[in-house]
Amino acid sequence: MNMRTGSSVLGRKMTKAAWGAACILLSASAMAQSGAQAQGTAPTKQKNVQTTTQHGVAVSHMDKSVRPGDDWYEYANGAWLKQTTIPPDRGVVGVFSVLADLSTKRTSALIEEMSKSNAPSGSNERKIADLYNSYMDEAAIEKAGLAPIKPHLAAIAAIQDRRDLSRALGETLRADVDPLNNTNFHTSNLFGLWVAPGFDDYQHYNAYLLQGGIELPDREYYLSDNAKMQALRNEYQAHIARMLKLAGFDDTDARGKRVFALETAIAKTHRKLEENEDIHKANNNWSQADFAQKAPGLDWAEYFRAAGLGKQQNFDVWQPEAFTGESALVASQPIDAWKDWLAFHLIEDNAGALPKALAEERFSFFGKELSGVTQQRPRWQRGVNVVNAALGDAVGQVYAKRYFPPQAKAEAQAMVKNLIAAYHKRIQALDWMNPETKKQAEAKLDTLYVGVGYPETWKDYSAYEVKRDDLFGNLWRSDMWELHRATGRLGTNVDKHEWSMTPQTVNAVNLPLQNALNFPAAILQPPFFDAKAPAAFNYGAIGTVIGHEISHTFDNEGAAFDAQGRVRNWWTPQDFAHFEAATQKLVDQYNAYQPFPDLHINGKQTLGENIADVAGISAAYDGYHASLNGKQAPMQDGLTPDQQFFLAYGQNWAQKVREGASRQQIMTDPHSPGRYRSYEVRNIDAWYPAFDVKPGDKLYLAPEQRVRIW
Repeated sequence: MNMRTGSSVLGRKMTKAAWGAACILLSASAMAQSGAQAQGTAPTKQKNVQTTTQHGVAVSHMDKSVRPGDDWYEYANGAWLKQTTIPPDRGVVGVFSVLADLSTKRTSALIEEMSKSNAPSGSNERKIADLYNSYMDEAAIEKAGLAPIKPHLAAIAAIQDRRDLSRALGETLRADVDPLNNTNFHTSNLFGLWVAPGFDDYQHYNAYLLQGGIELPDREYYLSDNAKMQALRNEYQAHIARMLKLAGFDDTDARGKRVFALETAIAKTHRKLEENEDIHKANNNWSQADFAQKAPGLDWAEYFRAAGLGKQQNFDVWQPEAFTGESALVASQPIDAWKDWLAFHLIEDNAGALPKALAEERFSFFGKELSGVTQQRPRWQRGVNVVNAALGDAVGQVYAKRYFPPQAKAEAQAMVKNLIAAYHKRIQALDWMNPETKKQAEAKLDTLYVGVGYPETWKDYSAYEVKRDDLFGNLWRSDMWELHRATGRLGTNVDKHEWSMTPQTVNAVNLPLQNALNFPAAILQPPFFDAKAPAAFNYGAIGTVIGHEISHTFDNEGAAFDAQGRVRNWWTPQDFAHFEAATQKLVDQYNAYQPFPDLHINGKQTLGENIADVAGISAAYDGYHASLNGKQAPMQDGLTPDQQFFLAYGQNWAQKVREGASRQQIMTDPHSPGRYRSYEVRNIDAWYPAFDVKPGDKLYLAPEQRVRIW
């Protein structure tokens, strides 16, 4: 359901650089969109959220006193919104979180089985059990205290000069960013590494480097004049001081001030989210020798040596201005400020593996202050999340076998086939597109790899060492295992069928550099995909998700890639000018939405996902009608098939969100809030007669105002 090239339907995943976040609400995007991968959503009881016992439209969730054309979201979900409360340990509840709860509960049961199986040492089952048990053993964590991080803190304290500093910064590099597949555009480390197919050499894995250095979700949290952001900054600076004090530092108020000032200076160098999504601005090839000239200040030779990249000659630098700016700060800012920054980031990012006081202080700020969540999830749920992050494929292999039968896979594949056929027809029918451009677009559909349920090959965890009584070490070694796995692939042949999600993830994704889609098993079940529901409902629910992901192949990012995954302009100037004009109408449409008096949606930031939503609905609607083969579809609960289709889509986005989580999503996420995603129906001609929407209704758009792209 990710509505943008490469991004998941739900938003960002949890990076293993943020292990402390296993116990907090990491981002509004992850919660509001997917309901939980990053947060380890709990199977706590949610009042009146749609369950799997109802097949088709949840009529009881509707508010028929509202005119569909005045507020479609309230019409589709109003009764549910009135009756649903957000549990204290959540930032959002909705349909996605229902499935995430189910996935978490199932995963927990699998882990419990493995914990009791006495599996052989070194097996995936034993590693899963030992990692989970190391997280659950709070007594051992408290007994260890700060001992696990003391050697790292001592190494930071021993830094004497800029060369030492460059080496220490290089040692923090992790494979913890992913700008296209999971929309992770920065890391809390100084810089982040992503290993993926090359923009220019699509057949081999290349090294991409991205900006980093801040703990708050985005640069705007440091720079915005918004009064709420200013208040959060004051709380954050106090939080830095408290974390350092809990870790045994002195003069923590002054240290906190230095760290915050340095992070603010770093934030000023960062590229804005809407600009990060411009692929052409990201395609910057630097040789290792270029860094000293283009970004002086950091001892780059020492940095790359310490990062294990001393022999890597070429990189793609996603945000050159950030590298120039951050490197200059390494030279200009006091070494003591950088040492405090390194110490704080080490403590903050590993708080979940340290004594309870540190984990609770992190949650107090990032959960309570930032997102409005008042209570942590139960520890077992956080433990499931940690296991999924570190050993996701090992768990997923068992999960897929247990919970995704061949029949479900075949049915989902058939729907995908119908949706791809619908896109072919829509492209062929375009009157504004040049025949050669159409040919290239259809070639992308013909070569599109669609993974359904689970990957063809699984990650090999044999080199990852897990110890029963060493949580901090387990998580540290997981990060290093991922880094070494990534760097070991540099220059090797690309696996076009590789997955970026696990089967137990409630999400979907488009992978532009591979020209591929992933639909994990966990999203291919009720209420999104229900074999007992009418076809109209399934096409409106999971069909629009599938259509959304296919559309990312042609959105404002996907349009930059050809059928092989290469960055190549395959559009005529006239075609692209038409495309940009049409998408600008969508930008303007979303810019007009204002969730809070002081905060609008950014139509450019959310453009890719919004394109995919409107295109996904259009293609799914066509695919549904084609699937009928001329037969009459059944009514259900007094609803026509077309009404069922659109209501299924509208109910996909039912959610209640805390203000802090909602603001975070609007500021940092390429996905629009669910309410406004549901409003995409106003661009679909068939919605108007289905619900008798007429001029004068608040959501009415004249035919010439409706956005038509694919």
